[in-house]
Amino acid sequence: MEDAIKKADVLIEALPYIKKFHKKTIVIKYGGSILGEEKIRRGVLEDIVFLSFMGLKPVLVHGGGPNISDRMRASGKKTEFVDGMRVTDEETLVVVEEELQALNDIIVKELNELGGRAVGLNGKDRGIIQAEKKKGKVDLGLVGNITSSNTEAVLEELKKDRLPVILPMGRGQDKKNYNVNADEAAASISGALEAEKLVLLTNVKGVMRNSEDPSSFISTLTIKEAKALIANKIIQQGMIPKVMACISGLERGVKKTHMIDARTPHGLLLEIFTDRGVGTEIIE
Repeated sequence: MEDAIKKADVLIEALPYIKKFHKKTIVIKYGGSILGEEKIRRGVLEDIVFLSFMGLKPVLVHGGGPNISDRMRASGKKTEFVDGMRVTDEETLVVVEEELQALNDIIVKELNELGGRAVGLNGKDRGIIQAEKKKGKVDLGLVGNITSSNTEAVLEELKKDRLPVILPMGRGQDKKNYNVNADEAAASISGALEAEKLVLLTNVKGVMRNSEDPSSFISTLTIKEAKALIANKIIQQGMIPKVMACISGLERGVKKTHMIDARTPHGLLLEIFTDRGVGTEIIE
């Protein structure tokens, strides 16, 4: 009986947050680095289905970098990165889309097995992710810079109480398809949807002043503070695009952005339904 009462207390504690976020859109970006870990993936997808049953409107954007690299390696094709971006020729683009589609199918299937009403969407279709060739000192091939997002197709699915699962491909006015960064895709889509939250699920706890000192964890950052940490090289390497995606989301009108460790059991629920957040939030 005592355990049952404790469970009821937890539900009551969550009530203000359930009311606050009822019918609000939450965009969740699930990094490819942790998609392959089945136990973690299952837990995250359970949390997402729970959110939908609690009356929230989750939208999932996923990556797939490790799967793409594995496929390239197995086929004997060299993978080249410049500033964290995969150089993408036409052959590589085919691999990118096929691997992302395979992951999308798995995620949709597992969400539906858990009771969700998920539907897969390709970002290149119906203008969901509009892009142009990314320019720079090095020709990256078919790597796209996101110019805008048309969320009509996403909103149609949300109105039907479905859970959109979006793979990050873009389409240009030049009629070419582009490989786009999943963090940037999530930021663009969340802004276009005027989402209440953008949550990036990754394999690190969040932002730290010293990566080797857990006590240096930062729970809240403003845009100004985050940019200063990047300029001072406190935030480095793979954390930079995640932080910049949060900043981009905020600048596009998202209310709050978060980075949380997907390996934390029910981290997504803790971040949304309690005042004991488990990751780093970036606010205006």
